[in-house]
Amino acid sequence: MRRRDFIKGIVGAATAWPLAAHAQQRQSLRRVAILEAITKDMPGAQARYTAFLEAFDQLGWTDGRNVEIVARWAAGDDAAIRKYAAELIALAPDVLVAGGGAATEALLKATPTIPIVFVIVPDPVGSGFVESLSQPGANATGFMMFEYNLCGKWLELLKEIAPSVTHAAVLREPTFAYGIGQFAVIQAVAPSVGIDVSPIDLRGPAQIERALANFAQRPNGGIIQVASPIGASNVNLIIAAAARYKLPAVFIQRPFVAAGGPVRPRA
Repeated sequence: MRRRDFIKGIVGAATAWPLAAHAQQRQSLRRVAILEAITKDMPGAQARYTAFLEAFDQLGWTDGRNVEIVARWAAGDDAAIRKYAAELIALAPDVLVAGGGAATEALLKATPTIPIVFVIVPDPVGSGFVESLSQPGANATGFMMFEYNLCGKWLELLKEIAPSVTHAAVLREPTFAYGIGQFAVIQAVAPSVGIDVSPIDLRGPAQIERALANFAQRPNGGIIQVASPIGASNVNLIIAAAARYKLPAVFIQRPFVAAGGPVRPRA
């Protein structure tokens, strides 16, 4: 072999090695697809997502190095949840992560095989997502948020922070099973607490603003926000309206209060 041909061969091989290594690395990347029913700017959402990435990194999985993490945020829109569920499944991920019951339901309907890990689901057994907490079965497993009995404590807490409250509006989503169930528990506890409760069905920003303005016209009122993708996606609007109308409020999650959710009674 001539010296010139030998050098050309060495140079060609050296050039090809990084390309081959890069291609091999991309082929070996695992893929995690995340579907959140809420919006990115919801209080606590980014903190939770960052905590997930940090914990994943501590376990040796770094986005862009040995795993590809793809996330979609549906902002409480049912059509978007279904659309993103199909979109993420089409990417053939190794595992799906579902934030909330609406996302979990959409993913389970879309795939019977890809493993699904869910979080922030109040009642995964009652919802039919798993057979039991100890033996989930099928392709889903995850974490239960809390038991429904806890919801009655929200009304007791509202009375504790605002003893003058005589009636409360429960902000729920009329087609969202968890919110309906939570309202039922609150309604059952209401007589023992001495507070009349009624629902405000959440449908969109303008309607939420009008409903809270109308509710605030009657004195000694308070609000409780239960599980709802629409409510979570519009929580900043709800926080601002509750503060503007001086409505004491109890929220389903701590980040809502930390973001400025009012807890004081009317002046």
